[in-house]
Amino acid sequence: MFDSIYTGLSGMLAFSKGLDVISNNVTNLNSPGFKSSDLAFRDLFYRFDARVSVGGRTSGTELGAGVATQGTNVRFTQGDLQNTGNQTDAAIDGTGFFIFRNDGQTVYGRAGEFEFDDLDFLVSRVEQERVAGLDSAGNLVDISIAGLRSSPPLATSQVNFIDNLSLGSTEHDVSDVAVFDTLGGQQLLDIKFINNSAVLAGSWLIEVRDANGGLVSSGGEVRFQGDGSPAPGFNAFTFTYSPTGANPQSIELFMGTPGSFDGATSFSGGQSSTLTVGSQDGRGLGALLGVSFERNGDVVLAYSNGATATAGRLALATFGDLQSLVQISASRFLPADGQEPTIAAPTENGLGSIVGSNIELSNVELTQEFTDLIIVQRGFQASSQIVSVTNEMLQQLLDMGRTR
Repeated sequence: MFDSIYTGLSGMLAFSKGLDVISNNVTNLNSPGFKSSDLAFRDLFYRFDARVSVGGRTSGTELGAGVATQGTNVRFTQGDLQNTGNQTDAAIDGTGFFIFRNDGQTVYGRAGEFEFDDLDFLVSRVEQERVAGLDSAGNLVDISIAGLRSSPPLATSQVNFIDNLSLGSTEHDVSDVAVFDTLGGQQLLDIKFINNSAVLAGSWLIEVRDANGGLVSSGGEVRFQGDGSPAPGFNAFTFTYSPTGANPQSIELFMGTPGSFDGATSFSGGQSSTLTVGSQDGRGLGALLGVSFERNGDVVLAYSNGATATAGRLALATFGDLQSLVQISASRFLPADGQEPTIAAPTENGLGSIVGSNIELSNVELTQEFTDLIIVQRGFQASSQIVSVTNEMLQQLLDMGRTR
């Protein structure tokens, strides 16, 4: 009879641990990257009484010793992704863990709340661990934007024209053409196209002046074919520009691919031409405006001058036996002794992709947790009832001794 007390007690202890697991799951409902757990139960050893063979059939009594907990199993299901509006946040859509390194220790997790610290390294916002990336050789490195907070200027080397130079106009001015010098300063040029068809069909002479009217270049020429497309060998004109204080630079006035209509044309359009600048390849000094993550893990920087740069690529890790991972604080995991991760870039080797400006929420399902809570509560009540009933039976037995 005393065995029943210990059996009921084992149930109470097991279900109280179950309550601990459920409470931990529920209280981490809003913890980014948190993975909920299940408590595993198992029956204990059995005591076998004497066995009797009757008619060739053996029967006996097997008395169990209660229940014990076998450990927890982590649910590695995907949590919902939530847009945070924070451009340095990132979430994994699919398999994999971010790799965090701090003071020689490497841990793994799914919480992608990132920021750049005072030393320009990408770190976790809460724990300040450095986020690992991959270099071109596939080695783990810290992701840093050191030296990338500004974009250097780029001198203009090509100005691309679009629209039409009308055969009916004698000349056409394209004013205030913005180009960038070697120091990143913006300069304005006036470019005049003079119809030279009276001398050579399809020919236009070019004159370039600066913002003060000073002559920069003259005698340039471009030509167009009978169908209005740029002529081979005469679809561009290059001149040297030497603005005050900057180094000389070569600028090409590009009219388009010969024989095509992807740039400038020269058709009959009355006395009015519509030729204008489509684009130019120079830029001034740019300040860092924002950071974004591509699906493949690239960390892309955007600048005020329109330039972009890549500051590195996130690394992801996966493990052959997820249940052997040791769950620690801050939704982090440590591998078991001897277990090595498989490391690759996002979208490679079966790993998930990166969703920028998002975080992965906890995968706790309240419906399941509350259902398990009812089962644990009832199990604890039933186990305590076993102890109570056994106690009453023992009391009755003691009372029988007193009444003699």
